[in-house]
Amino acid sequence: MKAIRIHTYGDASVLRLDDVPVPVPGDGQVLVEVAGTSFNPSEVGLRNGWLRGVVELSLPYTLGWDLAGTVASAGGGLNPGDRVLGRVDGGAAAGFAVADPALLVPAPAAVPLAHAAALPVAGVTAWQAVVEHARVAAGQTVFVNGAGGGIGGFAVQLARRAGAHVTATASPRSAAAVRALGADVVHDYARGLPAGPFDVVLHLVPGGAGVPGLVRPGGVLVSVTDRFPPPAVHFVVRNDPGDLAALVRLVDAGELRLDIAAVRTLAELPDVHRAAEAGRLRGKTILTG
Repeated sequence: MKAIRIHTYGDASVLRLDDVPVPVPGDGQVLVEVAGTSFNPSEVGLRNGWLRGVVELSLPYTLGWDLAGTVASAGGGLNPGDRVLGRVDGGAAAGFAVADPALLVPAPAAVPLAHAAALPVAGVTAWQAVVEHARVAAGQTVFVNGAGGGIGGFAVQLARRAGAHVTATASPRSAAAVRALGADVVHDYARGLPAGPFDVVLHLVPGGAGVPGLVRPGGVLVSVTDRFPPPAVHFVVRNDPGDLAALVRLVDAGELRLDIAAVRTLAELPDVHRAAEAGRLRGKTILTG
């Protein structure tokens, strides 16, 4: 099978499309034929070594945390042919991947299977930010800083679904898409931060100068990037199949959209990394074999 791997840290040129054996499931694992994975910006940090000391890799390393596919070997209550979705610790940017069946959920029926790979990392991060940490409620004002990315698109929708008034920053390239996802006000990020204060600030991009000043007294600041002094909350997403299943239900009910900006092949992943580093990506990019 084909797999995108890194053999050493470096720029996008270190991404190699290799021929490798189909992995053999270990005890308590199942084999999944991959329909799609998706690009996450954190994979740039994995590739160039910025995350060394935080995430230790055994090289060569197969990329891909988001897994959408079809079960190929039975186990853990799953049967061959089951359409599944989940997050794995790498390995999904390949023809087949192994996974813990306890971390897999039934894939949504309302969207193409490969497109469902947009959900596990970005969708669950947005869910935990909006629902768990910020506890967004009807009538609140919410500012989403970085709404043009994969996490931001889900955060806008979840906040609007909770009944909040949503202000979002985005580039001109992403503004129309962010508006279509439900943002009430879209602010060009190049013009700096909008005027606050807000009940809730969701900070999803690096560079936090001025962000704490946007939170009203008693409000909530939740960040997935920069760390701010308490009472601001910084968190790293937890791999939670319950949260993922909740998102799948919203997709199947037509209450959550997948903002798929592009579908690319695994061989094109180096170009995707270069575009991300140049700030040219928006939404989610799906990768297929």
